[in-house]
Amino acid sequence: MTPNMIGAYGDWAARGMPDPARLSFRQPMFRDVNAWRPVARARFRETLLGPDGAATPVAAVQHKLEFDGLAIEHLQWQLPYGPPTEALLLKPAGATGKLPGIVALHDHGGNKYFGLRKITRMSRDPHPLMVKHQAHYYGGVAWANELAKRGYAVLVHDTFTFGSRRMRLADLPGNIRNNLVESNPESPEEIERYNRFAGGHEHLIAKSLFSAGMTWPGVFVFDDQRALDYLASRPDVDATRLGCCGLSGGGLRTVMLTGADERIRCSCCVGMMTTWRDYLLHKCYTHTWMCYVPALPRELDYPEVLGLGAPNPVLVQNNRQDALFTLPEMERADRILAEVYKKAGAPERYRGSFYDGPHKFDLAMQKEAFDWFDRWLKG
Repeated sequence: MTPNMIGAYGDWAARGMPDPARLSFRQPMFRDVNAWRPVARARFRETLLGPDGAATPVAAVQHKLEFDGLAIEHLQWQLPYGPPTEALLLKPAGATGKLPGIVALHDHGGNKYFGLRKITRMSRDPHPLMVKHQAHYYGGVAWANELAKRGYAVLVHDTFTFGSRRMRLADLPGNIRNNLVESNPESPEEIERYNRFAGGHEHLIAKSLFSAGMTWPGVFVFDDQRALDYLASRPDVDATRLGCCGLSGGGLRTVMLTGADERIRCSCCVGMMTTWRDYLLHKCYTHTWMCYVPALPRELDYPEVLGLGAPNPVLVQNNRQDALFTLPEMERADRILAEVYKKAGAPERYRGSFYDGPHKFDLAMQKEAFDWFDRWLKG
């Protein structure tokens, strides 16, 4: 027995996940990708157990500005639950006509106080913690801005439990929030205290969602689809050329949104690709409660959720020394997706790239991702 997260029970639990899973396109009974996809996607949506209802949000423009060659709109909309969502729409200043659109999905990073600000910049004086964050993960740049400069309308929104959508301490019982109060909310010390609390609060959120018959990925997908609704509705966006991209927690959301929504025509998942077996046996302790959809592993392996977009193009970027995953399971996920796309008759529309280094979306990776979008959404 190899040591694993649940010891002597690991092999038994792993045997409960068929390979290929029941609705895997790798199953010999599935031959036509266009016939398989609606069946598998419908089942995936059932397991997500997201909130009920859907409508394109009514976005109010808070203000407009130009910064570093970009026209930026600061937006706000109200979903059926929780505080209002803050968002930014970035596009080249002076752009005319309909642009391809990208939903840029911010990361987790152990920092729920911030959301969209992790991957955007709209002034020469951003919050010092965001300067540090972008230097650590993104090569010192706001990647959503850099992508917009290449001729895209890029929408970045705060999602459930992050930024403007974070849990407010005042809304929680004192014993749950450890009697913390927000006094100087933008100070680094206060933000650090909040993020420590928010990390420890995740298991309560997950259990509460399960008790309500929902899953955390289901809420993410609902939030992200409403952002996609808004992006597709804009007169300056070509709704037939939409994509999504994100690192880490944003990569998770890329997987789930691509799997759930046929409007996503091109995807880039960064630093968030492995298999359910990797989570089960090796790496659940490195991940949040946001990853898990009960019953899904028997239907589709984790990479096959992203493969629900086939034959639409998908790029997966991995870091060989990424401590969140084991390299053998990252490589196995790559083989699974390559097999899915080959069987779908579109092997050239899948690319799995491996970079040296830890968990990141650095400048070299960004260049490959942006070139990928140019190839498939502009070509």
